[in-house]
Amino acid sequence: MERAPSYLHGHGKSVVAAHAARTAGEAAAFMLPKMTSPMRVLDVGCGPGTITVGLAESVAPDGSVLGVDVSDALRPEWDKRLAECETGNLEFRVADVFASDLPRDHFDVVYLHQVLQHLPNPVDALRAAVSHGRDGALLGAREVDWGTFLVYPESQGMRDFRRIYDAVAVGNGGNPHAGRHLLQWFNAVGGLTDIRVTTSTWSFFDDAGKKWWANQWSERVVESNIARGALEMGIATSDELQAVADAWQRWKHEPDAVSAFVHFEALATVTRGQ
Repeated sequence: MERAPSYLHGHGKSVVAAHAARTAGEAAAFMLPKMTSPMRVLDVGCGPGTITVGLAESVAPDGSVLGVDVSDALRPEWDKRLAECETGNLEFRVADVFASDLPRDHFDVVYLHQVLQHLPNPVDALRAAVSHGRDGALLGAREVDWGTFLVYPESQGMRDFRRIYDAVAVGNGGNPHAGRHLLQWFNAVGGLTDIRVTTSTWSFFDDAGKKWWANQWSERVVESNIARGALEMGIATSDELQAVADAWQRWKHEPDAVSAFVHFEALATVTRGQ
């Protein structure tokens, strides 16, 4: 199957730090109430593993969680998570959900957080994920929709940010508006029942939130794979990327500044023979 040539954001310091701030309590809130011991959980595209730790806690003491990601660069982060996790039911592995030795028809829960937006064929990704779940397993996915992104006050730098991000994401084989397609993609998989779609919103309006949000993006637009892709694809120049970074820094000091976007969440039951 055709896949994106590289992870859109990469695994630079600014990206990993931002992703390590995520927790299961927020990112998996739509499915945590259904997770209990002794469930076996597969976290696909687990990144630095902070969400994975929370999933492990939710199915302790007798359940287990396996976090997988395609990047070997994340091992130092995984070592930190294993040291932090007190439940002893957590494992990380470098693996590709499409071509790996992961067990089939095995897991009670298969979870994907912000994975599908980076792949040219997300339905194939979901089918691969489903193959690792047993009959009756839960399949959960959460995806942002950058078409819902808003920022105030507006500026040319923020308009350029939206243009550059969308163009690089599409050029890399993904879909920055993945959230709105989750129901469509789940319906196309086949073998899924009881599909439910919910939404949640990230909002930034206080000083601490604005500082965190602006600082990570001002770094990522000049240092991550987003910057590399923008330059290689001819989407933006170095000066234009720096101008966007500067715009984020100015924005965080605006007393009336706000920013928000919507995440879509889909949860379904794997039903063999459907």
